[in-house]
Amino acid sequence: MLKILSSKQIRELDQFTIEHEPVAPIDLMERACLAFVQWFVQQVRQEKKIGVVCGTGNNGGDGLGIARLLTERGYSVKVWIVRGEMSETENFRTNLKQLNGKIERFEISKPTDRGLFNGCHVLVDAVLGSGLSRKAEGIYAQVISCINQTDALRIAIDIPSGLFADIKSEGEIVRAHQTVSFQLPKLSFLFPENHPYVGQWQVVDIGLSQKFIGETCVHNFFVTSESIRKIIRSREKFSHKGNYGHALLISGSHGKMGACALAAKASLRAGVGLLTVLVPKCGYTIVQTAVPEAMALVDVSENYFTAVPEDLVYTSIGIGPGLGTTSETINAFSKVLRQYNKPMVIDADALNLLSLNKELIHHIPQNSILTPHPKEFERLAGSWPDDFARLELLRNFAVNIKSVVVLKGANTSIALPDGKIYFNSTGNPGMATGGSGDVLTGILTGLLAQGYSSAEAALLGVYLHGLAGDLAALDKGMESLISGDLIDYLPAAFRKLNYS
Repeated sequence: MLKILSSKQIRELDQFTIEHEPVAPIDLMERACLAFVQWFVQQVRQEKKIGVVCGTGNNGGDGLGIARLLTERGYSVKVWIVRGEMSETENFRTNLKQLNGKIERFEISKPTDRGLFNGCHVLVDAVLGSGLSRKAEGIYAQVISCINQTDALRIAIDIPSGLFADIKSEGEIVRAHQTVSFQLPKLSFLFPENHPYVGQWQVVDIGLSQKFIGETCVHNFFVTSESIRKIIRSREKFSHKGNYGHALLISGSHGKMGACALAAKASLRAGVGLLTVLVPKCGYTIVQTAVPEAMALVDVSENYFTAVPEDLVYTSIGIGPGLGTTSETINAFSKVLRQYNKPMVIDADALNLLSLNKELIHHIPQNSILTPHPKEFERLAGSWPDDFARLELLRNFAVNIKSVVVLKGANTSIALPDGKIYFNSTGNPGMATGGSGDVLTGILTGLLAQGYSSAEAALLGVYLHGLAGDLAALDKGMESLISGDLIDYLPAAFRKLNYS
C-alpha cells in the first residue's frame, strides 16, 4: 500500500531525507527534476515547444531545473517567472543561476495578456506547490487563469497550482491534463471534485526516506498490486469444495432476477466452494437455468423475499441485489440481521431497507461489508458539503457500525472499522453500467465464504472487480462493456495477480 501523507508530513519527509541520507536540498531537488524529466521524455516528443511557468518558491525551483534538463535533451523551452508577493527560496535562486542565459526567460509581475503562452504545445505548471496555505490571489490567480485558457497540454509538477493537498480547495486552480506527483499521491487527487484539476496522475520515485514513510502513522492508503498479491491464498493440492466455504445469496425479485444471476455467477468465479441462492418462486427456473452450478432455495412468495431459512449455517451471506423493498421483505431482512452472527455482504436494496429503517443499522453483524454507491451512502449517513467531508463521514460511519464500508466509484474507498481508508487503484468509466455492483456483491460474498477476513475480502474483491473491468475494457472498449464482461474477465484478473 502507498501511504497518503498530509502536507505537513510531506515537508517532514523531505527534511528527514535531507538530514538522514544525508543529501543537500538542491541535490534532492535535482533528483526530483530528473525523475520528472525521465517520465516526460516518454510522453512528449522532442519537436514539441515547451513552456514552463514558475513561481519563486521550491515548486518554481523544480520548474527551473526541469526546464534546464529538458533543454539539455534537445527540447525547445521557454520559461516564465511569476513575480508576486512570494519571496525567492534558496533552491529557486540556485536553479535560476544554473540557467546561465541558455533559456529564453520572461518575467510576469502585472496583469497579463491571456494569449501570453500561445505557441506552446506543452505548458508545465510550477507556480505554486503542495505547501500552499491559502487560495491563489492577485498575479498568481491571473497567471493560473491564463494557463487554463491555453490549448496546450498542461502538466503539473507535484500538484496543480492552487490545489490544496488535504483540504477543500477554492479560487483559481490550474486545470492540468496530467499531474506528476513526487514519491506519493496527494489525498486531493482521489476525489471527484478535483479531477478537473488533477487530470491523469502518476507518481515518480525521488528516493525519499523509506524509513520515515514506514514509521509515519497515516489513516489513508492507496492500494497497489503488490499489496493485493500478499492477500491471495494459494490452494492446497488435497483441498476440496468444503474447504472453500458455502455461501448464501439472498437476491432477486420479479423483474430483477438478472441481478441475482450476475451476483451468483460472480461468487462462483471468485472461488466459493458451494453456493446456494435463495429466490422467490418466479426466479427458480431462471436461476437453475442461468447458474446451474448453484443450488436453489425457493421462498414461499411468488415474487419477493419474505421468509428466512430455518438454519443459517452458511459461511457467508450476501443480500440485496434485485431484492425489492416490500414490507414482507423488510421483515425477513430484519430477521436475517438478528439471526446471522457472522459478517455478511449488504448491497443494493438491502442498503435501501437500512435507509428506510435506520434502527436496523444497529443489528448489522460486526465486520460486515456494506457496498453503497454515493446516493445510497447519502441516504444511510447523511449529506456532505465536499469530498473531504464525505471521507470523514465515511470513516466515522464505518467505525460506528464496526463494519467495512465500500463506497463505490472511481478510486472506490474502502473504510475499515479501525478508521483506515484504502483507495482502490483499478477500474474505469466503462464499469458505470447496470449490474456492475451486483457482480461486486457476488465476488465479496464468495471471498468472505472462503475464510478471508472482511478487510481482506473487501480489498481483494474491489481490486479484482476493477482489474476485470480494465482487462475487459482493453478488449471491448469502455463504451461496450457490460456487467457480464466483468465475470468473464475475472479469471484473467486472478491470473494477472497470481502470475504477473
